[in-house]
Amino acid sequence: MQRLAHKRLILGLTGGIACYKSAEFLRRAQDQGAQFDVVMTAGAQQFITPITFKALSGRPVHTDLWDNSSTDNMAHIHLSREADAIIIAPASTNFIAKLAQGVADDLLSTLCIARGHCPLIVAPAMNKEMWAHPATQRNLAQLQADGVHIIGPGSGDQACGEIGDGRMLEPHQLLAETIAFFEPKTLAGKKVLITAGPTSEPIDPIRTITNRSSGKMGYAIAEAAFQAGADVHLVSGPVKLDSPYGVKRISVESAREMQATVMGLAPHADVFISVAAVADWYVSNASTNKFKKDANQQAPALEFAPNPDILAGVAAMDTSVRPYCVGFAAETENLLAFAEAKRVRKAVPLLVANLAQVAMDKDDTELLLVHEQGHEQWAPQSKQEAAQHLVQYIARQLHS
Repeated sequence: MQRLAHKRLILGLTGGIACYKSAEFLRRAQDQGAQFDVVMTAGAQQFITPITFKALSGRPVHTDLWDNSSTDNMAHIHLSREADAIIIAPASTNFIAKLAQGVADDLLSTLCIARGHCPLIVAPAMNKEMWAHPATQRNLAQLQADGVHIIGPGSGDQACGEIGDGRMLEPHQLLAETIAFFEPKTLAGKKVLITAGPTSEPIDPIRTITNRSSGKMGYAIAEAAFQAGADVHLVSGPVKLDSPYGVKRISVESAREMQATVMGLAPHADVFISVAAVADWYVSNASTNKFKKDANQQAPALEFAPNPDILAGVAAMDTSVRPYCVGFAAETENLLAFAEAKRVRKAVPLLVANLAQVAMDKDDTELLLVHEQGHEQWAPQSKQEAAQHLVQYIARQLHS
């Protein structure tokens, strides 16, 4: 699924070492279907060459307001009229000041002033002291008041050797912000709580009981919810996945840890989506030392106790604080019957089910949605596509 298919973007670069990140961002966005026109200031050309971006984009790079390659010398007008958005990355302190004051003294600044209704996205990149300066903050506030979308900056090591705020976002973060910009904000203002991945129940300090859940579905839903404008908390069991950009991840191990975290957050959530494959039991006689094999190869006698039912616990909260609850069920047979029974047993309005042998640890899934009015089977699709569709479905339920 190409998330930026048919999007025409203008990438504007101003003077800063972060220009190297913009080349990687352009490639990643092209992989998502975006087409680019690149505009560079004289300062940007001190850090990276127009040839680089011509080779990457496959299109001429625009650098001069007076370039006569346009039939009427009005590239600053025509480029923005054909674009879905202008992205300035990196945006220097000086260029931000020019935008705030309406200065138009080169191609990129003139293009931004003449853009009409074309959205403008600005990714600041500068030293931490320049970022914190009152003039910079005033200029940023003015841009936001003018409807400019500011993304970042990040924090960390800077080219000058200092550490602090002002780093331009990384290429994958720029891409995530760009994709999110074009997504309908159907969950704007909503707080979404999601669990994902397996839980891990210790037998001893070395061994655990867990399951094959990869966390891919839950992480995709968290990403989709962020892109839909939600404030997202992701309570995750142990997985080998990077945290989705913009999502607050809380890592846990056992089901009881997950329950304690969820019950602390659930009263403040508008939506709770229980995707995690939570262990039904834990080892009640887990050892503080490693179990050793004896001469008779005798296995340790493990004793089990039931884990708390996290979804049912949230669904049973007082209506004044209870979020809209969505459960997940992975079955190996009798999918509809087991899913409907689980939905009723957990007392939730929506239960999303799939066959474990089809979806577990895979990139694709086939979802069955079971609700009070019946059920609907969705066609096979990637987990990213399924997550997008599910988030929009949940948003419609909230608004109805």
